[in-house]
Amino acid sequence: MKARWDIFCSVVDNYGDIGVTWRLARQLVAEHPCAVRLWVDDLRAFERLCPAIDVQAEQQVQQRVEVRHWAAEWSATDAADVVIAAFACQLPAAYMDAMAARQPTPLWLNLDYLSAEPWVIGCHGLPSVKYKQVQKFFFFPGFQAGTGGLLREAGLLERCAAFQRDGQAQSEFLQGLGVVPTPGARLISLFAYENTGLASWLDALAQDPAPTHLLVPEGRVLGDVQRWLGVEALAVGAVQQRQALTVQVLPFVPQDDYDRLLWCCDFNGVRGEDSFVRAQWAGKPLLWHIYQQEEDIHLDKLEAFLALYTQGLSPAAGQALADLWRAWNGGVDMAGPWRGAQKHWPELQQHARAWCLEQASRPDLAAALVQFRGNWI
Repeated sequence: MKARWDIFCSVVDNYGDIGVTWRLARQLVAEHPCAVRLWVDDLRAFERLCPAIDVQAEQQVQQRVEVRHWAAEWSATDAADVVIAAFACQLPAAYMDAMAARQPTPLWLNLDYLSAEPWVIGCHGLPSVKYKQVQKFFFFPGFQAGTGGLLREAGLLERCAAFQRDGQAQSEFLQGLGVVPTPGARLISLFAYENTGLASWLDALAQDPAPTHLLVPEGRVLGDVQRWLGVEALAVGAVQQRQALTVQVLPFVPQDDYDRLLWCCDFNGVRGEDSFVRAQWAGKPLLWHIYQQEEDIHLDKLEAFLALYTQGLSPAAGQALADLWRAWNGGVDMAGPWRGAQKHWPELQQHARAWCLEQASRPDLAAALVQFRGNWI
């Protein structure tokens, strides 16, 4: 008999929270004996990732996942066997009462934000608060043994490798997005938050002897690109060239297409959590724009990841990569750090592939969740 799972997602801003929960829900129903209801309070944000979503429907099925609108006025419903509050979202009071009334009580998990900080290992799986007799547990994704791992569907790396070996498939995919890469150009994707350091990076790319074709999906960084180009508006499909740099605006694409975009590119600028993990599975050098938090506590998370990720790199390459990431997240001049990273390009490429394989040697997040429930029972 399939276990019933409820996943609650409150879309705070951007698309990271719904991106993570949608991937998780799909994988649980596809690879494990799970029936999943995904409760989402903002279906219009969800629609950007899954265009088939009916934003008016209170209940629908998408890719075998039951999608429910988490309305402000809660309608009474039964509690599932496993309840996941994604990123510490507050469950409806009536639903919490339903959990407490259920026999046996459900497994209640707080699926937390991804972090490489050392303390995560010690907190993963520990009990949190109680509601009546229902115990909540911390569940932390992570990059090391002792955490919940990363989202990774079965066969993902094999599909990626096959696609990256198939030049025709890549060309057809890019053409479907209206992209005809500049001959001999380095292909870079950029999905980021607003960044005052962007102009200096674009200057460096424009002045580089080697051509670059920069693909920018619709998103928050587009305004900065627009200002650098000195144009009033940049619509999807727009192509602008400045010296050695070609800039092209792409549509916001569904998750599976975004994966393929990352697989096509030589270098990926990503943000937040979902695109950050997907870029690592692409096995290409990347640049992470971490979500900014009050009192700059996000910088601790950045440094914790850099401490892990740079292991295995030569000291010079590790320093160059760290300098690049710190400059980007500090919004300062990128020209010097970018040129510094270029000096170690082959090593950074090899390291990105090795890191990908190392992370893939560990259990994935969905499997870890299912295993946690099995142990809890």
